[in-house]
Amino acid sequence: MKRIHVAGLLWAVLALAATASAQNSTSQFVIGGETAKKIHNFSTINLATAERIADTCENLARKEGVAISVYILDNEGNHVYMHRMDGQGYLNIVTAEMKARTALLLRAPSKTRMNQVIQNPDSELQQIQIGLFPNSGGLPIIVNDQLIGAIGVGGSAPRVAQGWSDEICAHKAMTEVLGPQPPLVQDLPPRTAANRGNAPVPRFDLAQGVVPRSSLPPEFVVSGKAAANIFDANQISGEAAKKIAQTCRDWAAQKGGTASIYIIDTHGTFVHQERGDGQIYTNIHTAMLKAQTALQTRQPTSIRAAQLRNDPSGNPRQLVQFGFFTNSGGIPIVVDGEMIGAIGVGGGAGGGGDENCAIEGLKAAFGNRVLLPVYPAKSN
Repeated sequence: MKRIHVAGLLWAVLALAATASAQNSTSQFVIGGETAKKIHNFSTINLATAERIADTCENLARKEGVAISVYILDNEGNHVYMHRMDGQGYLNIVTAEMKARTALLLRAPSKTRMNQVIQNPDSELQQIQIGLFPNSGGLPIIVNDQLIGAIGVGGSAPRVAQGWSDEICAHKAMTEVLGPQPPLVQDLPPRTAANRGNAPVPRFDLAQGVVPRSSLPPEFVVSGKAAANIFDANQISGEAAKKIAQTCRDWAAQKGGTASIYIIDTHGTFVHQERGDGQIYTNIHTAMLKAQTALQTRQPTSIRAAQLRNDPSGNPRQLVQFGFFTNSGGIPIVVDGEMIGAIGVGGGAGGGGDENCAIEGLKAAFGNRVLLPVYPAKSN
């Protein structure tokens, strides 16, 4: 009996040790401590992990000589981290999010539904009806059998035989950051359409060597081949957007808090986004609305916020008819007189103020070349 008792104790100790080890290995990837208590969620991916996965995938793309867009969602479907490399177009960006949402809803790779459509093309409409995007590139982020988020990668042409695709990029990045991952689902050969036509498809490319040009430095805006790809050299660059967000994030941390940050280009397309740990849906969504309002009005949202405090009668028109979000924290990004995007910050930035957080980021990226709101001197 003693042997059984000792063996039982030993098994219990080993089981507890294994459980503790699993918890420890999971804890580094998720929001924990008092922050997790505040949002009642101990199993959602933290910003540091999301950023590492996205950065790793981007570095892999650079080695392949391609550009990608990356979306990482938490286990509730909120944006945690998003970045588009220069030269990415609208479809590259939005489909990355669609892939991530599909993987999150399925708890499985988005390619599983793509394979179903390849085998049965008539099923695609049903997949779309239930909110899925049947395409490769989305993977659930699972650690120790716990779903903590999802990733979607878009924007590059697959070369599976050579070891490259959006999905492979996501898988390799997750392996490097999180450890070994399940093998990828088999790639099925595409099915040729039975009624494929022969209509000539035109080209629409700039002449070789012709690229759009901007008066701004290339580190500020999309340039070179990337600008030629989108026919525009006056969109904020991905690296400038990252610098703004990272500075704002660090500034909020110095104030003892976090922030939600959206940076968009002049077309309203997302360039970079971050959700600080502990931020909830309202913080995240209002940051996006502030960026969009600043872009649409070509003014900081603090201007309308002050105007509406002075004269609340304008609220119905501003909020309902125009769809503006008039809380402080949104600023158009104007450099040397040229608007190249907009930023929105939500969540309070540790009490330092959303607009102040955005301003710190803009100053770090563009110095005295960026246009900032100026307040009248306070009267005594």
